[in-house]
This record gives sequence, C-alpha cells and structure tokens, in this order.
Amino acid sequence: MGLLDNKTAIVTGSSRGIGADVAKILASEGAAVVVNYRQKAPRANKVVQGIEAAGGRAVAVGADLTTQEGVQALASAAMENFGSLDILVLNASGGMETGMGEDYALKLNRDAQVNMLNAAVPLMKEGSRVVFVTSHQAHFINTVPTMPAYEPVARSKRAGEDALRGLIPNLAEKSISLVVVSGDMIEGTVTATLLDRSTPGAIEARRAEAGKLYSVEEFAQVVAGMATADVESGHTEYAGGADYFGKGAQQPSS
Repeated sequence: MGLLDNKTAIVTGSSRGIGADVAKILASEGAAVVVNYRQKAPRANKVVQGIEAAGGRAVAVGADLTTQEGVQALASAAMENFGSLDILVLNASGGMETGMGEDYALKLNRDAQVNMLNAAVPLMKEGSRVVFVTSHQAHFINTVPTMPAYEPVARSKRAGEDALRGLIPNLAEKSISLVVVSGDMIEGTVTATLLDRSTPGAIEARRAEAGKLYSVEEFAQVVAGMATADVESGHTEYAGGADYFGKGAQQPSS
C-alpha cells in the first residue's frame, strides 16, 4: 500500500525539471497524477510513460494557466480521468522568457496561481493539500535583495504567495490546507540557467555563498513530502540557503 493510494494530484508545470520529478515521486507513492504542460507535449508524454512503466497512473494535459480555459481544463482533467482531486502542487512559474509581454510574470506567478486554486477547490475533498513552490529569492524579496535580472520575477512570485496566503481562511472552511515550499537556487533548473546567462557566474557565486545548492531531485523530494506532511496550514518549508536567515530576513515561526 502506498501513502497516496486512491489519491489524485495535479502538478502544474510538470513536463520537466522539478515538476516532473514531483509527479514521479507522488505516483510512486500511489497517487494518480495529472501532468501539466503548456507547449511541450512530447516531454509531458515521456513523464507519463515513465510513471506508467513503473506501475503508476498518470495523464498529460496541455493547459496554459494564464487563461481561464486552461485552468478549468486542468482541474476538470483530474475528475474526468481519476474521479477525485486531493493534492494540488502549484509548481509552474516563469517570467524570464522573452517575448511574453511586460505583465507575463504577474499573470503567471500571481493571477494564474490564484485562478488555478479557485478552480480546484470546489473539486477537492476535506483534508486535501495545496503546495505552492517558490524560491528564497522571491520569498525573502522584501528583506533580502536579489539579482536585478530576477527581481521582477521574484516580486511577482512573492505577490502570488501573498495572494494564496490570503485565501487560507477560505480554504480552512473546507478543511483544505496550504503549504509553501521555498528553495534556494536549484542546480539545473531553467531559471538558474537563464539567470546565469543574464548574470554570468551567478550560480557559481550563489553556490560559494550557500555552501551547497539542492539538485532538482533533492528539491523535488522536499516538495513531494509536503503533500502529506503533518504541518499546519500556512506552514513554510525551507530547502537550503540557511544564510538567508542571517541577512536581516526573519525566519517565520511557521
């Protein structure tokens, strides 16, 4: 028996990287998983195939979360394919891409997160869990400066976190909990690659400062673990970057 037998999870932005690994871990624990992608169907299908080859259940669903149609399609896919929705991992983020419009970071990192949650909540049972994935660079942006190239993204992700936290009382009425996972810069992610491109040496400098950076696989284990962790709603789980708490950033008691 797996920890998540008879549970269904949606993992946004899960065709690659952290999201893909989270989807695989949740599936290995028994959950049926909705793997979400925006454009890269072959990558998402490969994640699904890997899950199925290991004896798990999954389906790939293309959905642009910055549109209401995409949000609704993703939420509906859980019910149509697996008959329930118990875990929502809000992993999709962005804002450093070129040609997406000036307000794209806020549309994806704040508005889409709230819209996805609002679409999912009516389908979720009591005791369900929402996990929002963010970065230390975003979580602590009000007290610790970040690289100029990343600041607009960091502020949009912090706005998303604040907006989601504002919904905790509404979630509590349905006995749904929200947990935030904040990670230091993660080796091998798209964001880290783009940052290193815009600020050469950024990854190496952060690695030297922090002592160690989590790998995609290590961080995904933390995120997946929060799907079932016995913590209060509103809890923040920190992964790496302990030096942040000595930079004037106060580590919340949560």
